[in-house]
Amino acid sequence: MRSDQNEQWRKSSYSNNDGGTCIEVDDAHPGAVRDSKDPGGPRLRFSRDAWTAFVRAVADGEFGAP
Repeated sequence: MRSDQNEQWRKSSYSNNDGGTCIEVDDAHPGAVRDSKDPGGPRLRFSRDAWTAFVRAVADGEFGAP
């Protein structure tokens, strides 16, 4: 998946500009994520079901606080 013209990357509203770790999600391709510090780098793509399960687990606190 490298069709840059169709990508709509969005960074979390919880992110800041201090150089910390953050991912961006591609609203045009649900389940696509990349490192916000390396926008030209690799992207990961998850199935819709896998992404939904991951987001739900995060919201439920399954992974604990950072």
